[in-house]
Amino acid sequence: MTTLRVIIDQMVATVPGGIGRYTEELTRELIATAPRGCDVEGIISKVPDETYDETLARLPGLGGLTRLSLPRRELARAWQHGFSTGAKGRGMIHATSLLAPLRKIDRVNSIGEQVAVTIHDVVPWTHPETLTKHGVAWHKGLAKRARRYADAIVVPTHAVAAELREFVNFGDRVRVIGGAVSSKLVVPENADERASELDLPAEYILTVGTLEPRKGLAPLIAALARPGVPDLPLLIAGPDGWGDLDVARVVAEAGLPAERVRTLGFVSDSDLALLLDRASLFVYPSLAEGFGLPVIEAMNFGTPVIHSDVPALLEVTAGASVSVERDDAAGYPERIAAAITRVLGDTQLFERLSVGGYDRARAFSWRDSAEKVWQLHADL
Repeated sequence: MTTLRVIIDQMVATVPGGIGRYTEELTRELIATAPRGCDVEGIISKVPDETYDETLARLPGLGGLTRLSLPRRELARAWQHGFSTGAKGRGMIHATSLLAPLRKIDRVNSIGEQVAVTIHDVVPWTHPETLTKHGVAWHKGLAKRARRYADAIVVPTHAVAAELREFVNFGDRVRVIGGAVSSKLVVPENADERASELDLPAEYILTVGTLEPRKGLAPLIAALARPGVPDLPLLIAGPDGWGDLDVARVVAEAGLPAERVRTLGFVSDSDLALLLDRASLFVYPSLAEGFGLPVIEAMNFGTPVIHSDVPALLEVTAGASVSVERDDAAGYPERIAAAITRVLGDTQLFERLSVGGYDRARAFSWRDSAEKVWQLHADL
């Protein structure tokens, strides 16, 4: 039996974020698409028994789950500096982020051992101010180790591959394998009842993401205060991040009434599906992204999308959206405001974005992503 061992630790992170969703969806499909004679095991940091059991339950068919001796924070530091913690040997390792046991492999006596890591974006190099200093150092440190020891580097878009070449030379080891819409995003059967419980407005603008500086929430809120912008409420779905982003303060500084913007915090998959399905417009003003899962998730429900002109987002949406230039930060809110006004005021454009976005979302599938991962390891 050949085993692919997937590092799924992002699933148990305090804030799993988009990488946590990516990890769960990809691993589930790796299990479903495993070639004959192959199985999938998971690797996580030291977690309580309850968390361990919950993680196993979320990945039916997983061949085993190795719990390492170090908690997540200590594990990240250990692997950053090349210390071994028990996740070595026994064939193929696929890391869904840079969190990986990267070390020199004895190619003579360790036939079949290989490590592939995933780099989701180049934010630590292009927008370091949107991360913590520790986060920037950690990502750059692991990228250097990956350059020396990783057998393959997975990136989600060609845009990231091109940008990454400017900072770290991985040669021909880079493979582009994207994400897709979560299989868990299904509108609940009691949609009307649940919408009432959530007190959803009849019309609203939606954005999704962790509350942190990189997501561009401040310029989006400022855009809503511009003259002529339709008077729709903004709903923000996503957990707290870092950077002390005080949404209430940003709303007050923009001169908007407090009830114009609602933060929903973390929402369940069924609630997120409902939010995406009923939104009048989805706006994703992020300043830097590697793929942008929320964008194609919104498109999957036929919701028109406006987003920043991040190269990866332009690649993923392929013209089935409206993009807004990020350059000239002072003018960014004004351009977002103009885009919102344009889409909501043009029925033909609105319908074109709805249909085009829905079709574009169908171009991505987790099954396809998983099969590409299996092919990658077979090629290695």
